[in-house]
Amino acid sequence: MTNLTLRQLRYFEALAQHQHFGRAADACAISQPALSVQIKELEEDLGLPLFERTARQVRLTAFGEDMASRVRDVLRGVDEIGEMARMAQSGMVGRLRLGVIPTIAPYLLPRFLRQLRVDFPDLELHVRETMTANLIEELRRGRIDAAIVALPVSEPTFEEMPLLSESFVLVRPKSEADAPVPAPEHLERERLLLLEEGHCFRDQALSFCGMPTARPHEGLDGSSLSTLVQMVGAGLGVTLIPEMAVPIETPSAEVTVAHFKGREPNRKIGLIWRKSSPLGPQLQRIGYTVQTSAVRQPPSVISQDSN
Repeated sequence: MTNLTLRQLRYFEALAQHQHFGRAADACAISQPALSVQIKELEEDLGLPLFERTARQVRLTAFGEDMASRVRDVLRGVDEIGEMARMAQSGMVGRLRLGVIPTIAPYLLPRFLRQLRVDFPDLELHVRETMTANLIEELRRGRIDAAIVALPVSEPTFEEMPLLSESFVLVRPKSEADAPVPAPEHLERERLLLLEEGHCFRDQALSFCGMPTARPHEGLDGSSLSTLVQMVGAGLGVTLIPEMAVPIETPSAEVTVAHFKGREPNRKIGLIWRKSSPLGPQLQRIGYTVQTSAVRQPPSVISQDSN
């Protein structure tokens, strides 16, 4: 068997992910015919087909499926060697691909990005905002270097660095500013508005209220915290949001914000990365920058009648 090349493996991985020659070629910045030639040569070298081809799509064969997981490990290892070389040369990360979940990104990023540029002037930061499940898979596959998410993730191959904890607050229509704060188990009667399925914040809110995560769909889920707050302002129900979101999301809506009595819902936010990553020490330093920046700019103190 002829020696396989990294280029062929990268093209194979792209086609396995996109399942379409055109999209895979675009992702690899080459022409579709060139990609087809490389995949055909790879199959000839291996002596086995890697893909089943149809008019609209390609899908992995059984052998291709087995090969795909190994190829991801190989390419991730190659990328980590490159990171090791950069670290040895400069003592600091040159490029950082950082994932952040949507209920954190708009509120925490502005707090630490400026300080990050001061502390690490040569850092080239690429931010990816998506839901936790996507970030975990992308981190596992080596598509990002680290992610800021709600902890715990409990993935044995990841390191977890706690950064900060914050409370969830209740957002209600402004007309209810003087009403008592309901107990968590009574929120369902208030028509609790939540983020759409897939957001970990949704599951955390349901858990606090003692409600099943697979509750019946009512067609009132929101795609963002901003949408939820505006829905509350329109009188459609109540919602929970993290405290860091209050200064940004609530001023433009006719809502009131309140803390819960006694036990408050909260979440722990942290930085995660692969245990095998050579960037671990640098990521810890970046984590400290995120942590100190957030502490220096705590969320506004809010009260029952704030808006």
